[in-house]
Amino acid sequence: MEQRAHPLQKSVRVRTGEMISAYGELSAMPPRNRRRKNASAMKMLGAQVAALRRAAGLTQRELSKRLLVDEETVASIEQGRRPLKEDLAASLDEILDAKGVLTAAVENMPEVDLFPRWAEEYMDLEREAIALSWYDNQVLPGLLQTEAYARAVFSNDVPTLNEDDIAMRVAARMGRQEILHRKSPPRASFVISEVTLIDRLGGDEVYYEQLRRLREWADLPGVALQVMPVGRDFHAGLAGPFTLIETPDHQRLAYTEAPRSSQIIADPDEVAHLEHRYAMLRSQALNPQETKDLLNRLLGE
Repeated sequence: MEQRAHPLQKSVRVRTGEMISAYGELSAMPPRNRRRKNASAMKMLGAQVAALRRAAGLTQRELSKRLLVDEETVASIEQGRRPLKEDLAASLDEILDAKGVLTAAVENMPEVDLFPRWAEEYMDLEREAIALSWYDNQVLPGLLQTEAYARAVFSNDVPTLNEDDIAMRVAARMGRQEILHRKSPPRASFVISEVTLIDRLGGDEVYYEQLRRLREWADLPGVALQVMPVGRDFHAGLAGPFTLIETPDHQRLAYTEAPRSSQIIADPDEVAHLEHRYAMLRSQALNPQETKDLLNRLLGE
């Protein structure tokens, strides 16, 4: 059977300030507006959707069926955690008899550059992935962070972020974690360096809250969490962190990130190289049960 080629036909390296499309020049997909909407405006618009839904006598489940989306999508929009897209706004206007108000609101939503465009490209892939394999060696993966830990991470950024920027980034990071709680979550594997369990970003209270959260994540169905101990005489992850992604059409991609740039990789040979590296990391790390035991010891249990 002939295998379909993914629109990303080669590694795509992007830098801040460029006009970027991670789907590359060969993609038939139209460019999408990837700018993040203002968090406060998203919450206000979500509240309006909720009010219109209740006025129409619909539950979130009933509305989701009319829209042909998951109930969780409706809930996320109403809570301001997911931006309302133009096509969905048009459908809501019709179903809720909003007379074009929601479409007009989306078209005039104030925008902020919350993330570099290259990070937005990755988050689109992450949101749609059916499988994620993640190696990190300096901070915990964003999908596993508590709100307080995420705030501590962003508070250590250089140059320093202001409080509004930190708050928006933390809220967005917490919203990304929805994918692990949806009805059909992606298969998720995480290998993290023990260094991330030694550093106490944010202080002792944040540290122990984060350990407890990791222990909870470790028991989540479909999640495999492994710790790479320090002091190994062989380590397959010295080249730095990376993420492997499997898309809904079973294409395999990889993602690497540096402070001011990123690389989305679609070349099969390069992806296979990173998949081999990840397999080596898993074999060198503590297995999931040993990782749970380590977390229990760190928590004094």
